[in-house]
Amino acid sequence: MSVKDMVQGMINDLTEALGDADKHDNGNSAAGTRVRKVMQAAKGIAQDVRVKVQGDKNSR
Repeated sequence: MSVKDMVQGMINDLTEALGDADKHDNGNSAAGTRVRKVMQAAKGIAQDVRVKVQGDKNSR
């Protein structure tokens, strides 16, 4: 998977989470849990992107 695809996937996931973020702001605790889950996944993807970019840099 390319770095561009990884970043775009993360953007898509975060965009989808905007609805739950709005619900959380209006007092829905369950929506907050869903937002936290998406943020944790984004953190993992961000780390994967960093590792891939560093690996690509070192192999050039």
